[in-house]
Amino acid sequence: MSSKFLNYMISRLGFYEVWIKWIKGCVELASVSILVNGSPTDEFGMQRGLRQGDPLAPFLFLCEAEGLAALTREAEAKSLFEGVKVGDHQLEVHLLQFADDTLFFLNIS
Repeated sequence: MSSKFLNYMISRLGFYEVWIKWIKGCVELASVSILVNGSPTDEFGMQRGLRQGDPLAPFLFLCEAEGLAALTREAEAKSLFEGVKVGDHQLEVHLLQFADDTLFFLNIS
């Protein structure tokens, strides 16, 4: 997860600066220790990202996924690609996202 892109997206989505600072602190300043034979090691700083299982991870993923969706809408508006038309009403689908899965549908002709 790119912290620059994450910071851009959460500010673009309208979150307050104080909240953004809290999130940056969680992502950039986290420290961990490891249990070795039941005894914790000294704490050390993480290089980047969140700890596995962090409850913030799904929320922050959605913030970044919204950026991807916006980029695909913009690319489609500029006719850089077109989605696939489905159903009786010929609804155009170009991107489906669920949980941490992303599917692109592109009409290649």
